Amino acid sequence: MNGVTVKELVDALGLTVYTGAEDLDKRVITTEDISRPGLELAGYLDYYPQERVQLFGMTEISYEHTMGSKRRREIMEKLCGDKTPCFVVSRALDVPIEMEKAAVSHHVPILRSKLPTTRLSAKMTDFLGGKLAERKSLHGVLVDIYSLGVLITGDSGVGKSETALDLIKRGHRLIADDRVEVYQQDEQTIVGEAPAILRHMLEIRGVGIIDVMNLFGAGAVRDKTDISLIIHLENWDKEKKFDRLGNGEQMVQIFDVGIPKITIPVKVGRNLAIIIEAAAMNFRAKTMGYDATKAFEDNLNALIKQNSVD
Repeated sequence: MNGVTVKELVDALGLTVYTGAEDLDKRVITTEDISRPGLELAGYLDYYPQERVQLFGMTEISYEHTMGSKRRREIMEKLCGDKTPCFVVSRALDVPIEMEKAAVSHHVPILRSKLPTTRLSAKMTDFLGGKLAERKSLHGVLVDIYSLGVLITGDSGVGKSETALDLIKRGHRLIADDRVEVYQQDEQTIVGEAPAILRHMLEIRGVGIIDVMNLFGAGAVRDKTDISLIIHLENWDKEKKFDRLGNGEQMVQIFDVGIPKITIPVKVGRNLAIIIEAAAMNFRAKTMGYDATKAFEDNLNALIKQNSVD
């Protein structure tokens, strides 16, 4: 079963280890869901989700202080299940001694954070969701163009990496080259990132592997980004009809999310970097409500109407 160690959670969110440092690699988180024990503190544990990270905020800690020491220790013992990955206390609140004793005896790490409970919960859910989500690998190059994630696809040798290099020189950022790992973050978002071994690397035929961050600086790379648009590069074929007005929208399904796709013909002399940059800006304009194709059609219809009247 896929899982995230508590140590990975600590490192990613900068949590403070209060107790159980020796057990961080032994406890594994298998779900992105976070539990805030409410009914459980009141003694109702029939449906206690012990496999979840147990988050204690102001409400939970305050309620614990209304309980007697014996009852508090009794409940905390029950919350320390075999599958319980860890306890997390927000707002840098003081940890009840009964929680500490029970957690230590059952080897459940206690972590602390200065963040408010809701924000901490959101950050943990986002991190765990990304790490535990189902993943697939796509062939292509992922770049950030004006904060828009663009996945460039096409047959091997069509010029994807060379185009990405040109885009990087124009101030845009590389996320992944050749192999892009993608996962679904929510109902509307697909996130792409590079495999660890290929991070910040770009392969240029005839040159070899180049380290983009080393050559162009940290501003030329990103670790991951949401994929908003797919641009497919296809060798020019005079027999094939390519979209000229921009009204033939295509969609590519990745998991449960449809991503818009634009096909651009590749021909000697075409500056693909500038074309892709323009396509990304035009796509952004559409998402903001301005459609140049519709504006052209409206102008054309107005002209036809005017000529018919004359």
